[in-house]
Amino acid sequence: MSTTTTSAAAVPAPVATKAGKPPNPARTRRRRRLAQWGFIAPAVIFMALFFGYPLVRNVVMSFQDYSPSTFFTGRSPFNGTDNWSNVFNDELFGKALWHTVLFTIGSLVGQFCIGLGLAVFFTRRFPLNGILRSLILLPWLVPMVVSGVVWRRILDQDTGVLNSFLGTIGFSGHTPWLTSTSMALISVILVNIWIGIPFNMVILYGGLQEVPKELYEAASLDGASAWRTFRSITLPMLRPVITVVLVLGFMSTVKILDLILALTDGGPADSTQTLGTLTYQNSFVQLDFGAGAVVGNILILISAVFAVFYLRANRNEGK
Repeated sequence: MSTTTTSAAAVPAPVATKAGKPPNPARTRRRRRLAQWGFIAPAVIFMALFFGYPLVRNVVMSFQDYSPSTFFTGRSPFNGTDNWSNVFNDELFGKALWHTVLFTIGSLVGQFCIGLGLAVFFTRRFPLNGILRSLILLPWLVPMVVSGVVWRRILDQDTGVLNSFLGTIGFSGHTPWLTSTSMALISVILVNIWIGIPFNMVILYGGLQEVPKELYEAASLDGASAWRTFRSITLPMLRPVITVVLVLGFMSTVKILDLILALTDGGPADSTQTLGTLTYQNSFVQLDFGAGAVVGNILILISAVFAVFYLRANRNEGK
């Protein structure tokens, strides 16, 4: 009798609600799901209002005859694919696309190679290491428009500091850095490389700190050269970080507008016109908002493709 009483007492009684009934599992799951959606809802609403709506509106605008009169009349009739055909048939679009490719590839290669070299250099311990790393961050902290204005003064053909310096050491002191159709795009790429080096250096330097020191010690004991160690240990261990740096660098470089406007305004003779500046020119100079929306959608599509690549690369690394 005592054993039966003890066993019965050991069994926990179901938790009763206010009405004296046990909780309903379905209702509990429903409340938990509502609580989860309650936490997610602010982010979903924010994304829908500030990202989803502008994106959908931009796509719709690319199929409309959207002009300054639309702001007064409210009428923006659909014109099918006229905006798209006009953009693709424009010779300037082909030039802008090619310049965007050159600008993006040149900037990424320069920023990554110099940033990686500086990251490897700063892994060594020497006096003023931290101070020098902090100073290199300055170009990244300065607003891009300010950097563009300063470099425009530096690269000025007649009064620029760079030409004056080159003249004092015996070189030609009248190089048209920003006014020559053959030099302007190269100059813009070099300035963008200067701006992007700190970002690459910081991210790659952080990745180098995660490489186990034992691997370098083992390579040293095996007699591996510095280049063999870098190729066989450093680069493979940095692969996830390199993917992040290149993809994020691409997505920020392909749409650059303010730097080019501050340096050359797309000139001379459209030699530095990119998809970003073409969007601005169509929308706010020529006031052809439909054509501007088309180029903007193309930029969004290009960025989305590389965003998918970034997510798939991270997923593969995780596996």
